[in-house]
Amino acid sequence: MIIPLLHRKAVPVDRNEHRDLKLALPVQDWRVAAELNSLFIAAVEFADAAREYPIFFVQTGADEAGKPEIAPIAVFGLEQKQNLYLDGSRWRAHFMPAALRNYPFCIGRLDAERFAVCLDAGWAGVGAEGGQPLFDAAGEPGDALKMAHGQLESLEAEAQRTRVLCKRLRDLDLLRPMRFDATLPDGSKLTVDGFLTVDDQKVQALDAATAHELLKSGVLGLIYSHFVSLGHMRKLLEWHLERLAAAPAAPAA
Repeated sequence: MIIPLLHRKAVPVDRNEHRDLKLALPVQDWRVAAELNSLFIAAVEFADAAREYPIFFVQTGADEAGKPEIAPIAVFGLEQKQNLYLDGSRWRAHFMPAALRNYPFCIGRLDAERFAVCLDAGWAGVGAEGGQPLFDAAGEPGDALKMAHGQLESLEAEAQRTRVLCKRLRDLDLLRPMRFDATLPDGSKLTVDGFLTVDDQKVQALDAATAHELLKSGVLGLIYSHFVSLGHMRKLLEWHLERLAAAPAAPAA
């Protein structure tokens, strides 16, 4: 998936155009994600992501029947284009979602069945001297490109599985709008909304057969990982206040 706030100049990897290209891998400077305040995570990532990030759900569009399509996201910031998981150039969590971990590579969909491996041609690590070559001397994909292709292919398959699980949440009407309010030290209000959360009371009210079905399918595991992750909103608020305190004061009028 191409993420506009991350992949600023996504282009398909081309054997002829990029045959001699080298990349400064692995990525060390994550300031490229400075404006990324949330990111898709796959169902298989929930257990790890819940230890580090708040996990919510968002509506991403509508399916062929006109029903909302739902996707899970890890939240990085409390404001638009704010990423609190950046400490200078360092990522301040041990686990990084796969869609970010694969940077500068991403998937560009050609049609419903085919995709192309793309790279962010605007990244500062493109063309690095002494970097890892995209292709070997014979013009075949190098190790970095082969690894990226396999990981992106796996992520795409997991994304499809995740859509199916989220569809079940939607069909059972287990999601509700989320609102997070906080009062800042200067008395101003901070409100975070636009996300969806699982309604705990509706989960508790599920009949035994449905609860068992959700357990077997993995949906129940996603729900409880989501519940565990919500405590990280307090951490984000603390980091937000730290960043506000460190910001230079505005000049007097």
